[in-house]
Amino acid sequence: MDKFDKLTGIAAPMPMINIDTDMIIPKQFLKTIKRSGLGVNLFDEMRYDDDGEEIPDFVLNQDAYREAEILVAGDNFGCGSSREHAPWAIKDFGIKCVIAPSFADIFFNNCFKNGILPIPLPQEQVDILMKDAEKGSNARISVDLDAQTITSSDGEVFSFDVDPFKKHCLMNGLDDIGLTMEKSASIDVFEKQAAQARPWV
Repeated sequence: MDKFDKLTGIAAPMPMINIDTDMIIPKQFLKTIKRSGLGVNLFDEMRYDDDGEEIPDFVLNQDAYREAEILVAGDNFGCGSSREHAPWAIKDFGIKCVIAPSFADIFFNNCFKNGILPIPLPQEQVDILMKDAEKGSNARISVDLDAQTITSSDGEVFSFDVDPFKKHCLMNGLDDIGLTMEKSASIDVFEKQAAQARPWV
């Protein structure tokens, strides 16, 4: 998993509430167990018409936001079913940070396990960042995980809270496998002792 420290990038505004995981990645794309390749189907039903053509009005189809790395969204982002494909699709598209007033718990935790930083902020602060994002690709928002701050393109700074353990994992690029591998020496010792104590196993 990539390390997350500081990010300065284009922010795409999606001022919708209750964006659920089926909107993020519809069920027909859940057949794969690979984390890559889902970005093209992110927000598929809002992004494409029945003929597979891009819907020009959708934010990620607009030239200013095709390279967005930050998403500013409405309340209760990631609600619905607990599909892990949702953060996979977001990450594969290139979005590394989602800012919203609130998140569904399972989606929120899945983000950290997939290298995405979800940041809950008060509605009034999200509104400011939403307007900032609406300026287009010339307006860059900066996120500093170490300092736990977000800086708008106008220089306005907002602080955010993050669980220390989740912060440690993101800053060091540690998913569940990475955390386990940090203990590899201890695991080797345990397995050697177990093999000696129970050679018949």
